[in-house]
Amino acid sequence: MPHTFLAGDKNVGQRLDLYLLDQLPQYSRSRLQSWIKDGLVLVNGAAAKASMQLRGGESIEVSPGELPPLNAEPEDLPLDILYEDESVLAINKPADMVVHAGAGNHSGTLVNRLVHHFASLSKVGGELRPGIVHRLDKGTSGVLLVARTDAAHQDLAAQFSGRTVEKTYLALVQGNVAADTGRIFTPIERDPTRRLRMTTRTGTGRSALTEYRVRQRFEKFTFLEVRIHTGRTHQIRVHLSSVGHPVAGDRMYGGQAAERVFLHAWRIVFTSPATGERVTVEAPLPQYLNDWLASL
Repeated sequence: MPHTFLAGDKNVGQRLDLYLLDQLPQYSRSRLQSWIKDGLVLVNGAAAKASMQLRGGESIEVSPGELPPLNAEPEDLPLDILYEDESVLAINKPADMVVHAGAGNHSGTLVNRLVHHFASLSKVGGELRPGIVHRLDKGTSGVLLVARTDAAHQDLAAQFSGRTVEKTYLALVQGNVAADTGRIFTPIERDPTRRLRMTTRTGTGRSALTEYRVRQRFEKFTFLEVRIHTGRTHQIRVHLSSVGHPVAGDRMYGGQAAERVFLHAWRIVFTSPATGERVTVEAPLPQYLNDWLASL
């Protein structure tokens, strides 16, 4: 089904391919560029180049091309299961593991492991993402939920959408956070100049709410318990950086160089689609992060 968009004043001067990347984030930039090259993207009814700069007011129609069939290949690799029932799994994801295949990552992912260990998973997310209801960044460790059935997937997705899933992280940030508790409300959107980053600088974007509580203070760092009420890309990292306290090790958002980013999905609370009961799952802080704290 074609997608139709109308470029606005804020898009003046923006490249066509970058504009479409904002509108259709489920597709890669290279795929969008190939569709533009193949004439599947029309600007005011005519084919255009990916580098075309928008003037505002253009009508843009995208007719997605055929996507090559993709399947997650099973791989006999370790999987740390924290909780399971007939509807859901809670997995402890290490920091170096990608959740599902993507550009440059086709093996060793969480999904490759899941399809080896479990014969049946939810198909709602497609053949490439069986069971995946939500994600964690590659550099973030911790608890992640996986749906075992389509019904469970839809139930969990509704819980995430309705913000009844409680997600709490542990983060070490640079500097001395002044208040013992705080809330950050700033909207988040993709950085218009550095496409891999998100930003709060524009004051526009999607609403986001992050709450934090100080757990421990050090001379140059503060150890926080962080709860997010929305699930924006890089939310904790960009929000904490925006108030002058980047997550330790997070070079993308101003943190010092380290072996990994000190961000861990510690606890998740949800309602089991199988039992209707509230379930709390916690993932222990990895040894490397424990050692980091001890060194302070």
